[in-house]
Amino acid sequence: MQSKSHWERIYTTRSSTEVSWFQPHATLSVDLIRRICATPAAAIIDVGGGASTLIDDLLVHGYRDLSVLDLSGEALAVARRRLGPMSDLVRWIEGDVTSVPLPERAFDVWHDRAVFHFLTNEADRRAYVEQVMRAVKPGGHVIVATFAPDGPTECSGLTVVQCDPDSLHAEFGPAFELIEHSEEQHVTPAGRVQHFVYCHCIKPH
Repeated sequence: MQSKSHWERIYTTRSSTEVSWFQPHATLSVDLIRRICATPAAAIIDVGGGASTLIDDLLVHGYRDLSVLDLSGEALAVARRRLGPMSDLVRWIEGDVTSVPLPERAFDVWHDRAVFHFLTNEADRRAYVEQVMRAVKPGGHVIVATFAPDGPTECSGLTVVQCDPDSLHAEFGPAFELIEHSEEQHVTPAGRVQHFVYCHCIKPH
């Protein structure tokens, strides 16, 4: 996994609205989560959520069992400042997704937009999948988005792993049922287009 200092530096030297992965609204993710978990009682974790606005939109739609995990404390602080008093409704977890202690069988939805593709080491990817197996409820939903094969080969000065739906699903194994996949053409704040692939799987019972 990348060093914590790298991401702290990113969020202390650049505005969260200027980084390439910024979205004013995480529309694709919000729509998918609302479709698969209509009840606001669903327990949702946004992995690598940091300063993402996904959590804002989920709060607006009435979800209240929300957790955000990020390696960067400063990224989490950005989101907390933006949300103000509403931030007290969210559990904020600072740590490395491959090793941070997470509650067992706690989450109905595991959402990750753009963390998994930074795991260029196979051992880190295995550790990530082990966290999913441990933290997501049996039959829970796993949404992971990475750069597509025609997406960037690096991000924020770091090499990334590109995936198509089959290769991304293969990282989790055949026990995970691939429900659907979709593509996103993300336009960065600088106006560049980045291609993402999203996979939605079900964790085995």
